[in-house]
Amino acid sequence: MARYTDAVCRQCRREGQKLFLKGDRCYTGKCGVTRRAYAPGMHGQSRKKPSEYGIQLREKQKARRFYGVLESQFEKYFEMANKQKGVTGENLLRILESRLDNVVYRLGFAMSRREARQMVTHRHFNVNGRCVNIPSYLLKAGDVVELRPNAKQKDRFKSTLESNASRPMPRWLEIDRDAYAAKIVNLPSRDEIDLPIEEHLIVELYSK
Repeated sequence: MARYTDAVCRQCRREGQKLFLKGDRCYTGKCGVTRRAYAPGMHGQSRKKPSEYGIQLREKQKARRFYGVLESQFEKYFEMANKQKGVTGENLLRILESRLDNVVYRLGFAMSRREARQMVTHRHFNVNGRCVNIPSYLLKAGDVVELRPNAKQKDRFKSTLESNASRPMPRWLEIDRDAYAAKIVNLPSRDEIDLPIEEHLIVELYSK
């Protein structure tokens, strides 16, 4: 499957803010946004007033890059959200949050969503007792995510969990750190999603 393989710091610089795509590096002076706070490319430092369409497009791209989702998959999620009851923009964010790779990151097993995606692909996690190696797998309330027995023996996961112990745990997740397992209590409401995304702009973009 196609995947973005260029320098991820370029994505943060293009959006003008940290997307936390490289884990620990994003919190140091080596962060690309800290070192070069302007968009990449030869015209990156030009100051052009964005159009209404440009603002909406940037918001959609930012959401895509936060979650590491390809364009076609993002459009699929929007169609799903649009068919569900409730507010389309909130439904979209709820779908993105329920991805397995995002939940693994939220639980503190990985330093970034990109690393979480790799862990899932390498078959380190079970969902309801069965191995799932699809990062885009959508979880639902009541599902249980846990490290597979062989992965529990690896110091890498223990040290990562300890490093992320101070990271706020979303209320919609319930983790047992000793068992390396967690339960999806419920899918998140909008006020439980802390990413700086103005989802109404994305809805406006797709409504054109």
